[in-house]
Amino acid sequence: MGANSSSIADLANNSYLQRLAGTETISENDPFWNQLLSFSFTTPTNGADTQLLEEATLSISKSLIENNSRTENLQALVKIFLSRTNELKISAECQDQLFIWQAHNALFIIRCLLKVFVSQMPEEELQLNFTYQERAPLSYGAEAEDLLEELICNLVHLIIELPLLDITYSILLESVTTLLVLLSYQLFQKEIIRESLIYKCLMQGQCLQYTSRIVKTLLYNFIRQEKCPPPGSQVLEQTSEGSGLLYGFASGVASGLWTVLTLGGVGNKATQQGDLSSPLANRSLLLLLVLSNLSNTPESPNPYRQSIMSFKNTQDNTAIQTPNSYCFQINFNSLYTALYEQQKSDQATLLLYTLLHQNPNVRTYVLARTDVENLVLPILETLYCVEERNSHHVYMALIILLILTEEDSFNRSVHEVILKNITWYAERVLTEISLGSLLILVVIRTVQYNMTRTRDKYLHTNCLAALANMSAQFRSLHQYAAQRIISLFALLSKKHNKVLEQATQSLRGPVGAEENSPIPDYAQDLNVIEEVIRMMLEIINSCLSTSLHHNPNLVYALLYKRDLFEQFRTHPSFQDVMQNLDMVISFFSFRLEQAGADLSVERVLEVIKQGAVALPKDKLKKFPELKFKYVEEEQPEEFFVPYIWSLAYNSTAELYWNPQQVQLFTMDSG
Repeated sequence: MGANSSSIADLANNSYLQRLAGTETISENDPFWNQLLSFSFTTPTNGADTQLLEEATLSISKSLIENNSRTENLQALVKIFLSRTNELKISAECQDQLFIWQAHNALFIIRCLLKVFVSQMPEEELQLNFTYQERAPLSYGAEAEDLLEELICNLVHLIIELPLLDITYSILLESVTTLLVLLSYQLFQKEIIRESLIYKCLMQGQCLQYTSRIVKTLLYNFIRQEKCPPPGSQVLEQTSEGSGLLYGFASGVASGLWTVLTLGGVGNKATQQGDLSSPLANRSLLLLLVLSNLSNTPESPNPYRQSIMSFKNTQDNTAIQTPNSYCFQINFNSLYTALYEQQKSDQATLLLYTLLHQNPNVRTYVLARTDVENLVLPILETLYCVEERNSHHVYMALIILLILTEEDSFNRSVHEVILKNITWYAERVLTEISLGSLLILVVIRTVQYNMTRTRDKYLHTNCLAALANMSAQFRSLHQYAAQRIISLFALLSKKHNKVLEQATQSLRGPVGAEENSPIPDYAQDLNVIEEVIRMMLEIINSCLSTSLHHNPNLVYALLYKRDLFEQFRTHPSFQDVMQNLDMVISFFSFRLEQAGADLSVERVLEVIKQGAVALPKDKLKKFPELKFKYVEEEQPEEFFVPYIWSLAYNSTAELYWNPQQVQLFTMDSG
């Protein structure tokens, strides 16, 4: 069921909400709180429903902002919620749905109000709205409480302690979401936040002791991919008399204040795929990524990043060396399965990158797997569908391949895995191909796409670096992969000639151009294209000099297009690397001439295979091995923080942020 806009529109005039936001102070013991929290609903599942809800209650939220410094009603609501969190675990064990239901409702209201507060005021003012002075009799002179850190710590504690059951799913999801809302101050700042009261609570305060447990829990939420329970299993149903468990409030508020919405139910076509399958897994992963990318300096390291960098496999019998709050163990097999099953999402790709780059235990485990195709294939499909993916997702996928290709064991193993019928590869029917050859095809296709569309040098560099890392281990290249390697070189050669012609023409004077018009920097363009050409020549040379006898299809493609290389033989930038190619072309051309004319493809390949055995190894000049390693930028948060928050902005169905208020990224790039 979707939201009913007419009933939501009445929220601004609801007497209970008006009293909460009004000028009257409401005591913690007032029956009003039981009435306010006794509505039956489940959380909205798409931005449209949430936007309607937020717009309808905006006047209420602004009234509360205006009056709360005097009434402290928000603090009273927070106190009501905090008083219930300690008993939630017992309530879950006893199947006490009523208690969990009301605690969830309290947290939902807090989160909705917080979302407006965060967008409307700085952290210092938010903290003042969470400073509570008890006004009960005999409490005069009592010390004021800071409820902000207490709320944050209680949410963290709730996430790690409360078991995941049908009746606790909603409140666990709400707890994760509320922490994301508190951290969403970043959305409203153009610069990366490096110091923050909320960051301090999470990284230096009472929460520090829970670092490893919250990271482990969020990871397990991602691994488990628990779907949202069916409607009716999380919330209490209204009684036929409209009273009972709803404290007589259902008829007056549950039907008029909130519309009953179905989380993950039918009719919500706008729901994102990730949220639809498992909103808790999706939200937990976003929170984990946000936490691990909070400010990190040598003087004050990010504990969540430290935890991600150091956790181990449950099968690892070596004891954790230094007992601290960062280290823990988790089932790597389950983690690996979740990672490859969820690779279509940006978040899962970003998590995989983070673990491969920062956690040596995970990296070693992944490289030792014998089913590496399960992980690599979805990454290749992401690159293949480049037009449908955002540029950040493509970059992450490429960097993952670059990290994997740094290891020779990976580069050997991908050529040993034979795949059947790759249905998503449309250019050509591939009934049987090695994973290594498919990887080469997809990376080359990405380079060609980049040359004609985005023209991003960084993307070029990563693609060619991955191919270079693999080149010495090329084995039994598929004939189509060999053809595409030479075709890419042909495309680069054509581009080189065009730029060279333009540069020559510019020296003679631009034809038909205005006198003061700027002249393109053809010298720089020529330098870039020559760097790429040289790298392609080095990749081909690396394969020929180390594994020529394993790659007759590459030699065949090289001979078929031998004229392409003629112009580069005497070019000063390529003379050294062209020596081996010249020798290979001359050697095999001579043997083919001796074999006679009008040879079939099969006969040519037979001559090449015989020649590869006869070719003396010492005739090929040895060059240094091509090895490129991924190096993260000095301030990676400048890239990752906007990226992660753009994912939260675009993929979190339950949350809606006003695009006019968001400052961290432009809406076009977001």
